[in-house]
Amino acid sequence: MEAWGRDTASGPFVVTLVVDLPIAKPDALEVIAFVADTEVQNARTAYPRVSLEPDVWAEVQIPRFADPPPLAIDVCTDVSIDAAQRAAVRLAAALERVGWTVRPPRQDEV
Repeated sequence: MEAWGRDTASGPFVVTLVVDLPIAKPDALEVIAFVADTEVQNARTAYPRVSLEPDVWAEVQIPRFADPPPLAIDVCTDVSIDAAQRAAVRLAAALERVGWTVRPPRQDEV
């Protein structure tokens, strides 16, 4: 998945959530880990992610060249698109409970 010149998600099934916040990637991962009641895996590496449930994880993609928001949260899985969609709905609801506004990508962002 290539969206507005950002990194590529690592799973075969991906649902993207968009957040219009000026937040650094490590901080965004920490918030996702907090609402998922888990830890950031591979923190301080090129490929950090947060496990949301077995075989489902979240990755944060940022625009290249330090562009301003939005940032993308890719909910990835090897299982199915349905599993990614269910986990994305749960993650969006959890992030909204801590004050984030989460939306699907607009047509010009995919």
